[in-house]
Amino acid sequence: MAGHRDEAVLDDPVGESLRGHHAHLARRLGAAAAYPSPVATFSAVSAAADAAGWDDLARLLGRGELADMFGCPALPPPEWEPVFALDGRQMIWPRGDRTGPPHAEPDSGVVELGSADVSEMLDLVGRTRPGPFRARTHELGAYLGIREGGVLVAMAGERLRPPGWTEISAVCTAPEARGRGHAARLVRVLVARVLARRERPFLHVAESNADAIALYERIGFRTRGRVTFRGFRTP
Repeated sequence: MAGHRDEAVLDDPVGESLRGHHAHLARRLGAAAAYPSPVATFSAVSAAADAAGWDDLARLLGRGELADMFGCPALPPPEWEPVFALDGRQMIWPRGDRTGPPHAEPDSGVVELGSADVSEMLDLVGRTRPGPFRARTHELGAYLGIREGGVLVAMAGERLRPPGWTEISAVCTAPEARGRGHAARLVRVLVARVLARRERPFLHVAESNADAIALYERIGFRTRGRVTFRGFRTP
């Protein structure tokens, strides 16, 4: 039962992150919370949110803004315009496995990415579309990359941080550099780092991305459950 309690925070990873490790980034109004738009479009309300909670979020974000509700099961009032819905799954590192992924990679050749690399990171994301990534998303955690000939060709990093967990995200490789194991290497390095600070890694992946799911399973992740990612336009 303790394992299930530990995993319960993953039912609301955005809200738990904004209340915890990312509280310094949180915008709040009443029952609603959100990241600054340049960091992420993720927003949070209670799973049992009433009309007042959705009104708080609408006022917090402003008229006509995107509310990326991530895997929140609550649905807004009908005047909120649906923008997208995507079936996905949440995958986690097995409880008690602190040894790291098999065939763990050394950090050599893996570079730290930061504010000076944002333009390259945005260009790579634009070409590979691994998921939401904005100009200040790198502030959420550590981001790592691999360069070939000085050009950034692969990256991955840390995003949501509910208590005891770190989400691995923005895993992407430029088309011309695929097939060389870059994504697996970066994920393994991040897993090792997360475990070293006594947290557990988790991630989210589109259900349609069978190749990525197979990769994460080979590294050692298991599926915790299915989620639906939804976005809405505020009235």
